[in-house]
Amino acid sequence: MGTGAIMDDPARPGPCEGGAHDTGVSLAPVTRMDADDLVACNLASRDFHAPWVAPFTDHDGFAEWFHQVVTGANVALVARRDDMAGPGGVVGVLTLSQVVHGTFCSAYLGYYAMKAQARRGLMTQALRMTVRHAFDMMGLHRLEANIQPTNLPSLALVRRVGFRCEGFSPRYLFINGAWRDHERWAILSDDPAGRAA
Repeated sequence: MGTGAIMDDPARPGPCEGGAHDTGVSLAPVTRMDADDLVACNLASRDFHAPWVAPFTDHDGFAEWFHQVVTGANVALVARRDDMAGPGGVVGVLTLSQVVHGTFCSAYLGYYAMKAQARRGLMTQALRMTVRHAFDMMGLHRLEANIQPTNLPSLALVRRVGFRCEGFSPRYLFINGAWRDHERWAILSDDPAGRAA
């Protein structure tokens, strides 16, 4: 993925890489310049994220996470409101990991929203933009999201975007000291939902 905004964002330099901007949300690759905003947002959203995700809450944690998501077959994106600068405008973080091309053309999708911008439809817009980017710009065919069955807001989010449940994986990921069950949700580029995302 190149530098610059994926969707038009006047606050970030670089070419548009994802088509027309029409959502009030901009999506761009995470950079080191995002550290202060993301640390502040993650700290302010700790109770909102628990028990589903425990992202970094200090600059050392950001540096470790950033190193992981910018090396190898991974993409990390930050979604921001167009009309609000600084940490208050961060909508969420979205990642595409273990990106594989060739005959597989797939990636795992991870994401989390920020409390200050939650329940406004902005993360739905950001996820739709991420899906379009994965399919149209990266040439992927399939995205998979694994979600704990009791994480109802996250399940509702992927449903809104057009993901479908493909199965159940017992004790799939080790989170907060225990192996957690997950539902497996996916969207395909040639499904009607994938084309509409």
